[in-house]
Amino acid sequence: KIFKVQIKTYLEFIRIKYEWSFISYKMTDKVTIVRYSFSGDKFELLVKPDPAFDYKLGKITEISKVLVSDEIYTDSNKGTRATNEKLEHVFKTNDLTKIAEIIMKKGELNLTTEQRKKMMSEKRKQLVTFIAKTYVDPCSHLPHPPLRIEQAMDDSRVSIDPFKNANEQIKDVVEKLRSIIPLKSENIVLEILVPAQFVAQSYTVLKSTGTLKKEDWQPNGSLKAILEIPAAARPNVIDRLGSITKGTATVEVSR
Repeated sequence: KIFKVQIKTYLEFIRIKYEWSFISYKMTDKVTIVRYSFSGDKFELLVKPDPAFDYKLGKITEISKVLVSDEIYTDSNKGTRATNEKLEHVFKTNDLTKIAEIIMKKGELNLTTEQRKKMMSEKRKQLVTFIAKTYVDPCSHLPHPPLRIEQAMDDSRVSIDPFKNANEQIKDVVEKLRSIIPLKSENIVLEILVPAQFVAQSYTVLKSTGTLKKEDWQPNGSLKAILEIPAAARPNVIDRLGSITKGTATVEVSR
């Protein structure tokens, strides 16, 4: 009986070792790790790199498409699984699917080099676009060109978090950039007149680019509007209205 138990235990050891060797072999290609820490306890999930990346970006919501297995580890490199007691204590449930969703939502995804480059590039573009639309040079009251903003980011060695929303990072980024280029956030008020035949399309532009302070509809169907926008958005508003109205709209800065 003791001999049979020893054989069974040995076979189980071989099975786990083989299983983990297979996973480890695939790690660099088709598997990556999501790590989550809570009050000193560490948990890890084995996930598929691309689906996990899309899950983090909100492009997919089904956790089953992300997981390599539903095992929760405390150390995936050693194959050490989290105990049910620890999972219950930390997550208040033993439902592995719910636990995996929490870890995916709050944990840190170990990005591939390609994914990190892509994510950093996209976040950088978002920040540059936001700054170009919201901030101006206080001397000229015109926005800095995107290329100048990008160069200032390089010169000031701005640190960008690929998982943080652009709005959460913009304050720190702008403070860094101010050591290289002058930046000021200010609003201006535009007085706009749109001919009747172009009002429908133009009105959508006005509503989406700023705050309509006043709408004065003329007897002939044209629209006089008072629009408040970020100063940096003025060239964009003028260009869009000019394109829609074929240059017939008038735009003046209110004094």
